[in-house]
Amino acid sequence: MTTDSDLIFQPFSARNFQAKNRLFRSSISGRIDNYDGSGAQARINFERRFASGGVGTIISSHVPVHIRGRILPNYAAIDRDERVPFWRETARQVREAGRGFDHQDCKFILQLSHSGHQQDIGGIENQGQAALSSTNRREAFHGIPSQAMTPAQIREIVEQFAQGARRAREAGVDGIELHGGNGYLFSQFLSSAINDRRDDYGGSLKNRFRLMKEVIEAIRGQVGADFFLMVKFSPVEYANYALTFPWRRGEGNTLRDGIELAQMIEQAGADALHISTGSQFPHPFNPLGPFPVAEASRTYQSMIASGKFVFTKFLFFRYGLLQPLARWIWSRSLYAQGILDQHEQAIPAKVEGFLASQAQAIKAAVKIPVIVTGGFQTVQGIASVLRNGAADGVSIARSLLANPDLPRYLRQGTAPPKPCTYCNKCLLNVLEHPLACYELSRFRDYEEMMAEAMAIFTDKTGEAAR
Repeated sequence: MTTDSDLIFQPFSARNFQAKNRLFRSSISGRIDNYDGSGAQARINFERRFASGGVGTIISSHVPVHIRGRILPNYAAIDRDERVPFWRETARQVREAGRGFDHQDCKFILQLSHSGHQQDIGGIENQGQAALSSTNRREAFHGIPSQAMTPAQIREIVEQFAQGARRAREAGVDGIELHGGNGYLFSQFLSSAINDRRDDYGGSLKNRFRLMKEVIEAIRGQVGADFFLMVKFSPVEYANYALTFPWRRGEGNTLRDGIELAQMIEQAGADALHISTGSQFPHPFNPLGPFPVAEASRTYQSMIASGKFVFTKFLFFRYGLLQPLARWIWSRSLYAQGILDQHEQAIPAKVEGFLASQAQAIKAAVKIPVIVTGGFQTVQGIASVLRNGAADGVSIARSLLANPDLPRYLRQGTAPPKPCTYCNKCLLNVLEHPLACYELSRFRDYEEMMAEAMAIFTDKTGEAAR
């Protein structure tokens, strides 16, 4: 009988794509590139770290197809042809670093993205203009101004994605992922809680899917049918879950909607699906765990100018008397699910594989492979999802930040000595600081934690590999 470790390290296979194992590094990164959207060596070093740790595939951070659609500054973009050489070099070094684990390449997938109105910090280029979206209503959590896109603007964005895909293929990456979940632009069209349009891009699910369908078709027109294209989306939105977002119109898309949407994505020409959740990022269920109020009190001020509701939230995060209320508002739905204990610590067994049942329902309805995210970091947790057919692969973010060499432990059938605690301190630090593990209890002292966070800026291995 195949052991759990053997199952995890079987090849992942999809049309137009194969990887050496079932482990995907999910879309994560920090503000480590240049302000103008050009890439930096630190990003290459960041990606090499995970490739050498043993994951089979790395999904890049969100890569804007246009500067107006960036979520944060200092993320490398793919909005012009001059960006192609950087991504070509990144993909080359990721593959090379993967060979240090098992003499096999690590694959590199570029995630094409557009913020829509979920634009945490738009940067100086976007100052004074409302973020493009499906709606004129403000973004619900931060109150970021929105502008409902005109048909002409929709056509422009379709072309931006198509050209981004063309550049990705020219860069020699192993495939692309459309970020269609977690509240970003595609979500704003797909969501019944956000999209209030009355034209061909609003109303029925078929109409709300129209933007994504047109993008997939335009991408295929540029890159052909033999280039791997994966779509990340949120089958279930929980848009007003436990009154965390009480101003939203209903709960948003349900699993029934998600299943139908998955079938439409497959029919449009996607090669795989990547299952996430939530109508917003962050959301109580994504990333699952407590909201790091102490971190928010130090970094959230960066967003005060971004949206109407940010300053009020900042006051809750900043001042001690209001912090317990902020935690309670965010966490009460998690308490109801038994995900947090009385000390507001995540219960690992409740976090890992949280979305497995949703992924299984999606997988039963489509023929293309399904990847699912959800706090994975144990051999048993990952293997159970693969063995029962809930998914064909798993994507991991926080657990790999905590232990970039997690795959080495998984292959041995053991656990890392200091696993991820799901504290989410990485989540808020990323607004101003490099993305890293900021849970001090996992390090000898603060200096060791900082040395690990800053290593991507001082590591010369990637440069020497050129």
